[in-house]
Amino acid sequence: MHGPLDHVRDELRGAWRFRWPALALAAAAALAGWAAVFTLPDQYAASARIFVDTRTALKPALQGLTVEQDVNAELNFVRQSLLAGAQLERIAQNSGVLSAAVTDPRIRARVLADLSERIEISVRSASDHENERDTAGSIYQVDYKDSDRNRALALVQLLLKSLVGQTLGGKREGSQGAQKFLEGQIADYEKRLRAAEDRLADFKKHNIGLMPTEQGGYFSQLQSEVDAGRKTEGAISVAVSKRMELDKQLHGESAIAAISGGPAVGVNGVGGAGDTLSRIRETQAKLDELLLRFTPRHPDVIATTEALAELKQRRAAEIESVRRGDAGALAASGAANNPVYQSIQLALNQADVDIAALRGELAQHLNKAEELRRRLDTAPQVEAEYAQLMRDYDLNKAQYNALMANYEKTRLGEQADDAGSMRFDIVQPPTAPFRPVSPKRPILLLGVLALAVAAGGALALALHRLRPVVYSIQALSELTGLTVIGSVTSAFAEQRQAAARRAFIGYWAAASCLVAACAVALLLDYFGVRLPLSVAGVG
Repeated sequence: MHGPLDHVRDELRGAWRFRWPALALAAAAALAGWAAVFTLPDQYAASARIFVDTRTALKPALQGLTVEQDVNAELNFVRQSLLAGAQLERIAQNSGVLSAAVTDPRIRARVLADLSERIEISVRSASDHENERDTAGSIYQVDYKDSDRNRALALVQLLLKSLVGQTLGGKREGSQGAQKFLEGQIADYEKRLRAAEDRLADFKKHNIGLMPTEQGGYFSQLQSEVDAGRKTEGAISVAVSKRMELDKQLHGESAIAAISGGPAVGVNGVGGAGDTLSRIRETQAKLDELLLRFTPRHPDVIATTEALAELKQRRAAEIESVRRGDAGALAASGAANNPVYQSIQLALNQADVDIAALRGELAQHLNKAEELRRRLDTAPQVEAEYAQLMRDYDLNKAQYNALMANYEKTRLGEQADDAGSMRFDIVQPPTAPFRPVSPKRPILLLGVLALAVAAGGALALALHRLRPVVYSIQALSELTGLTVIGSVTSAFAEQRQAAARRAFIGYWAAASCLVAACAVALLLDYFGVRLPLSVAGVG
């Protein structure tokens, strides 16, 4: 039975008949492929890295004093603008990538598109820690590949300068533009503020006494005066009640207690009320003594009793005079010299003064309220106009002050930028290795050889299929469906084997030449041998 391995072996033996055409095709394909590989232009990779620090020592000191600008956003904008439009064309011309002699718009567009694809500007945080990425700054890396190493270095240098220069310039230009805008707005609002001040001053001059005060507007002042009048009336009522009580004390028991205070000297030096009281006491004591010795009908007892009654009547008359407030009686009684009586008299006098002051204050509140009521037709309108003028003035003043504050912040921010609030440090200047980074010619050369050998094998197999032969009895039996009885070997077997060995050696010698040619190609690549190739539009 003819197995799969036998079938494969027969196919290989059949294809081996066409080994020379296969080797010729492989050699031709390899040489053509190697030539194509050597015509591929070398690509040199130039790169540079720059560290952008937006958190310098000056930054915290200016927190809240300057207008904060998003430097990363400005850098991203510049990065995008460098890869398109006029910026890219200017860089291409200055670096020599785009020749000034190329005027065809389609060629220029194609060159710029290819240049934009080969430029890579990436950004990453300067810190590997997640919690420090917002404050550690950023590292921007510029990469570019070109067939000319010097041109690649020049273009990366231009990109680096443009990235830094346009970021700072754009930031400064934006700050200057903001300052010019704010200056115009400040001048406009200054005019408005002066006009509002003039209108307000003219209004105050023509409406003196009618404008709202610190106590409030018209209705609040009127209500305040009415409430103050009512409060003053209540205070007067309390003061009058207090005076009545003091007057009652002055002409009541307090005065009587003053009269009872003991001996006193009258106005003319004669014994006063205090003397009457002492005489009553002496007479009472005398009467008590007489009653111990005599009967009530004794003449001395009767005379003493009558004298005591007369003294008591005089005492009652004096007390009544004091109750009525008789000044002479008070002076005669000596009550005016008593400290208790004097304190009550002083409190009474103070109460009279307080009542008079409160009545004057009440009159003022009533007059002010009446005056405000007479202004009922004009004061509210004046108040409304004054409020409108004040609103306009306050609005213009607040806007003016806000614009001035922003202007100062912008100006200070520009000065801070010049002083170094943002720092650019070149971590890696533009560099490029002397050997090209692409194409990978050794890999391509070996790959071409492998493809060429595969193409030759495919040709040999195809020719075998077109002109098949049978190499074994089993294959012939399966092909015809008949039983093979026997086979006849060829004559002159030794001569045929010698010829086959010579052909085999010759073939492998030729194949070794192909391998040697590949080794030569690798050696040429190592020494930098290239085939010339020009591209239109590329300098």
